[in-house]
Amino acid sequence: MADSLSLPIAPIATNYDHSSLLSRNSAFSSRLLPSKCFSSGKNKLNLSSLGQYSFHSLHHRVAPIRALDSDVPHPLHKGSVDFKSKKSYEQWDSLTSTFSGAANIPFLLLQLPQIILNARNLLAGNKTALLAVPWLGMLTGLLGNLSLLSYFAKKKEKEAAVVQTLGVLSTYVVISQLAMAEAMPLPHFMATSVVVGSGLILNLLNYYNILNRRIWQIWEDFITVGGLSVLPQIMWSTFVPYIPNSILPGAIAFILAVAAVTMAHTGKLSEKGVKFVGAISGWTATLLFMWMPVSQMWTNFLNPDNIKGLSAISMLLAMTGNGLMIPRALFIRDFMWFTGSTWGTVSYGYANIVCLYIFNSIGREFFIAATVGLISWLGITLWRDTVVHEYESPIRTLKELVFGS
Repeated sequence: MADSLSLPIAPIATNYDHSSLLSRNSAFSSRLLPSKCFSSGKNKLNLSSLGQYSFHSLHHRVAPIRALDSDVPHPLHKGSVDFKSKKSYEQWDSLTSTFSGAANIPFLLLQLPQIILNARNLLAGNKTALLAVPWLGMLTGLLGNLSLLSYFAKKKEKEAAVVQTLGVLSTYVVISQLAMAEAMPLPHFMATSVVVGSGLILNLLNYYNILNRRIWQIWEDFITVGGLSVLPQIMWSTFVPYIPNSILPGAIAFILAVAAVTMAHTGKLSEKGVKFVGAISGWTATLLFMWMPVSQMWTNFLNPDNIKGLSAISMLLAMTGNGLMIPRALFIRDFMWFTGSTWGTVSYGYANIVCLYIFNSIGREFFIAATVGLISWLGITLWRDTVVHEYESPIRTLKELVFGS
């Protein structure tokens, strides 16, 4: 979800934090640790043996979580994984993290051509060329990346957080180039710079649990209100001029977002309502990135000739980057992450490849290779996750993903 879901967003007001979840589960039982970690005949930990055991794997043993609880830092697994299959489980845990981190490569390759082209135009004094890059769209994507960065940093998903950090930095480079070309108003760029700098620092401090909780909550309130305000406005703007040009959707959403955050802090919402408000920023950012392919397909429908301007390689990179994050999202049962990554893979990357094939912009071999590769990857992901959990059917895997345990 990326640049992640640049195709490719964190929540607030939960009473859980990562350290408290760890402390609550710190009394490891023999069901959670191998027998060699206990002294013979005593129910006491053998620290030397414990040191050889992988705390990293314990950290990632996650129980299925409900969709509204996606923002809660995941607790240690509480026994739903049978330790006789511990090795295969840990291997898949490690592999899914590696896949998620590898998504940096295609997402970086997606942004680099634009950065290089902008640099060449700036050096040649051709500032007018940069007017073709919409700074408002880049700013929207940047907000999405920041929100997702907060979401993954809070969950301690390092690889996914790195992907979002790369998305923030690469998009900020493009925005800086637009400001240099005077294609973006200077006051807007300065404000953006403050938000980006603050966001990166706050997320870094929060990841290492050295940030004041109140400061973090203020940041989460900011991205919640910002994300909820931007999403309906972008959706509305997609269909202009077929509908009147108006800022009313964004204004209404802003008022509702401020009201929701205020009610959550003043205790006027139920526990479920507070969880819902806490999940807003992550979901709005995910939906924002999910809307990008809808906007692209709408443009393709209105102007079929524009399809020739799409890069097949760019669409393949988008499909690959999002696809690499699907196994991790499925493994930790993060419904929001899984939804965004799958949508980006299928509806943004692959759907545009289909459009390119229909309009004869790519060859049959390219289309078949992309299709077979996508189906195989999704099938292997679902099959492997089912195997490591020792389930009889992938239906149980998908049920846990959507509804929790």
